[in-house]
This record gives sequence, C-alpha cells and structure tokens, in this order.
Amino acid sequence: MHLNNYLIKDKKVVVATHNKGKVEEFKILFSKYNIQIMTSEDLNIDDVEETGKSFEENSIIKVKTIPNDYVAIADDSGLCVKILNQEPGIFSARYAKKYGGWTEAMKKIYSRVEEKKNPDFSAKFVSCLSLKLCNGKIFTYIGEIKGKITWPPKGDNGFGYDPFFIPIGENLTYGEVEYSTKILSDHRSVAFKKLARVHLRNS
Repeated sequence: MHLNNYLIKDKKVVVATHNKGKVEEFKILFSKYNIQIMTSEDLNIDDVEETGKSFEENSIIKVKTIPNDYVAIADDSGLCVKILNQEPGIFSARYAKKYGGWTEAMKKIYSRVEEKKNPDFSAKFVSCLSLKLCNGKIFTYIGEIKGKITWPPKGDNGFGYDPFFIPIGENLTYGEVEYSTKILSDHRSVAFKKLARVHLRNS
C-alpha cells in the first residue's frame, strides 16, 4: 500500500453530522491543515438512524451518507461507565433524550453507580472516526480517554457529558477545562491524531 494514495488532497472535508459541538471541534482540528469544513446540513443530508452495534459501525453508517464526490469524516462517540457494563456507550446521546437532557442523564448515570454494592466511578470517553475518500475507501480510527465521573457536574465548557467527567491525572472536569485546550487532548483528538499521521500533511 502506498500511503500517498490515501492522503487527503481536497481542501474541503464534509463532517457527517448536525451536531454543532462536533463541527466546532473538527474545524479546530483541521485548521492547521488549511482544510475547509462542510457539514451534512450544507448538503441537505438528514441525520441517519444509528443502527450499528458499535462505535465503528455507527461512524461508518454516518460517513456513507456523504456522496463520493466529497472527502467525508464521521464520528461516533460516547461515555462508557465500567460498572454499568460500559453503558451508555453507543446510546449516549439517545440516553440524554430518554431522560430529558444531558444534566438529567448525568444524574441518572451517577445514581445508578451509587446504587451498586461497591460503587466504581471509572469511565472512559470513546471516539471512532471514519474517513471516506473520494474513491469510496473507508478508514477507521479509535481514540479513548480514561477517567471517572463525578457529581455534581461542573463547568460550562464543552458539551454532552463533559461537566461530570474528570480525566485520569487531572482535577478538573472537561466542562471546567478551557475549551480550546480540551479539544486538543480529548478522545476525538486522540483518534484524529492517528488519522492525521496517515492522511494529512501540514499545509
């Protein structure tokens, strides 16, 4: 395999999402490569139903919604709590909808752990990025950040479950960390750096 055949040569990449938080992260991650970000919304492509059984399957489902005329990237990510059998996992966003919002979902998750005989608040954030080139070839990259969940949630930065997740070795939640710092070190960034080593060159 000649890696140059798998470099992103386009100056536009479509992010297969309607999630504005993810879009902002990708804009920053791609900025050093002088690549313009478009979204599914720009192409009038609706959100797709996530029917996969893993982060990888769901990210591939999403990236396949973008026509091969474009280089596309999709992310499927979530919070996995060890003692809850890695829940909510791929259902992280749907969990929030089920319980009426992110704060309510965080409260539910934390209370479920507290109810255990030996509570263990260990958790991790997982991100799977799928990149689809114009030839239809798809590559996937996984990123993880381990840590723990805490209560009450703290901080208004980030989005989703960030305010009650503290990475290993840190004292602040992702919601308290400066947003520009967090997105260069979180699970999505870990996966992106793997992708960049293969598919990107500095502009």
